[in-house]
Amino acid sequence: MFFINLLTAQAQNIAIKTNALYWATSTINAAAEFRLSDKWTMDVSAGWNPFTYSDNKKLKHVAIQPEARYWLCSTFAGHFVGANLLYSHYNAGGVKFPFGIFPELENSRFQGDLGAIGIVYGYSWMLPNKRWSIEGVIGLGYGITHYSKYACSICGSKLGEETKSLFMPTKLALSVVYYLK
Repeated sequence: MFFINLLTAQAQNIAIKTNALYWATSTINAAAEFRLSDKWTMDVSAGWNPFTYSDNKKLKHVAIQPEARYWLCSTFAGHFVGANLLYSHYNAGGVKFPFGIFPELENSRFQGDLGAIGIVYGYSWMLPNKRWSIEGVIGLGYGITHYSKYACSICGSKLGEETKSLFMPTKLALSVVYYLK
């Protein structure tokens, strides 16, 4: 009987979610969040984009991101702050981003690995049905990437390899959340 009660109690402390902003880039993604204590949770998210678009445009990647969260009121409701890690293997090129972000990506292709550490802030809005919420998160941090650069997104002439470190966004999410019971 204790085992069944334990499973029931733990199930009320688990959320599954998906990031709508990630879907906007055709990235398949899911996350699970687990309550650790009255104020702490652990979120683990993953994303995968295997697609090549017209004109050989691509944002192919696989990414995993564990995140520890401290909730200011109670878990899964209101404001939270935390820290995250990010790892991604990527192959991207032929894409033009707005506002001049990553301008070289339009005429070049980059393939490599990225590791980052960051801090996050977020807020969870509970919906009238207590099993659902909307969650917004933004994270900033420091990353290191090692990549190979190619002449264009379609060609394949390797121009060289480089390792760079940079301050960067580590997370941007607007997620739909479902609480298991």
